Amino acid sequence: MTVPKSALKKWEKAREFALGLPGAVEEFPWGEAVAKAGRKVFVFLGTDDGSHPLGLTLKLTDDTAHAHALTSVGAEPAAYGLGRSGWVRIPLGESGAPAAGLLCDWVEESYRVVAPKKLVAELDRR
Repeated sequence: MTVPKSALKKWEKAREFALGLPGAVEEFPWGEAVAKAGRKVFVFLGTDDGSHPLGLTLKLTDDTAHAHALTSVGAEPAAYGLGRSGWVRIPLGESGAPAAGLLCDWVEESYRVVAPKKLVAELDRR
């Protein structure tokens, strides 16, 4: 499966942004990349090797952001029951996928929902 360059650029920008947040670390449970803060996943990054469609899965509990994310082409509530808790899978390989800046906004929202309060306070001090 070939990964479109525009999708890969968006994914790389969102990944770099996520890993730049206070206390964020990248781990590879289940063979796919995730960004964690305080041992909790705030974004599922998947893989960029073309073995699966490129996308992000984020926790968006703000009703407006959640609804907006679900209007993205191909977006859907996350699998394994995570969708009931506000997790949304956003594919990046589709024409009309969200811009990198919007993805970073959603990554930050997901971080704010999941990260420990002290890390969120550190982000607010930046």
